[in-house]
Amino acid sequence: MKRREIYSDLRCIPPVIVRIDGRNFKNALARMGFEKPYDEKFTSAIVKAIETFFKKSGLSPVFAYTFSDEISFFFRDDAFDGRIEKLDSTIPSYISSAFSMVLDLEEPVSFDSRIIPIHEEDVREYLIWRQNEAWRNCINSYAYYTLISEGMEEQEAARMLKNKVSSDMHELLFERGINISKVPTWQRRGIMVMKKEIEIEGFNPQLNVETTSTRTKVFAEYEIPLFSSEEGAAFLQKILAKNTEE
Repeated sequence: MKRREIYSDLRCIPPVIVRIDGRNFKNALARMGFEKPYDEKFTSAIVKAIETFFKKSGLSPVFAYTFSDEISFFFRDDAFDGRIEKLDSTIPSYISSAFSMVLDLEEPVSFDSRIIPIHEEDVREYLIWRQNEAWRNCINSYAYYTLISEGMEEQEAARMLKNKVSSDMHELLFERGINISKVPTWQRRGIMVMKKEIEIEGFNPQLNVETTSTRTKVFAEYEIPLFSSEEGAAFLQKILAKNTEE
């Protein structure tokens, strides 16, 4: 029967991105009473689950980029020797457990997973792509749930927004007093979770001197730049360069 495990030796060569997505989250979270289009408690739980993964999973992503119920982990090392089945099962199951524990959910939730082999010089292009999706998700969600709040049925709202471009939804929202460019940055651009060095002051009683040491802390940045901008390129370059030194 061991010979039937024909996929167990499939491997990927780093660097890779492992992207996980919530499965059927829309209906599950609606039943749990989360606010729409964005719920700060939900987002905080996603971030805390990612931070727990950095600290306790035994794996070492360089960073994680998240928006909505999507998380992209970037790995330089060959976690699990690159075994695809391990990566695609361990990472989403860990996040599912951590997320559920943070919120003490009444029903189970799950994430699915996919692996994207990538050259490091293409990481920025990948993040631009996902950040564009974060923006599309943001404006679509605000438009959809604004119409729902006005009493429109779900199918009617979806039909009304079908084939509308970003500028159309911008105008739709602006007419209703919502300036989408003023909503919180993390809703429009997503959130980056990464390691950050901090200095800690202390005291050595044996030498009777004050001391300074460096510690690595997992840090979530809610105010990230556009990755397509020069500021975004510098922001990402700093993260990647720092982790290369480590």
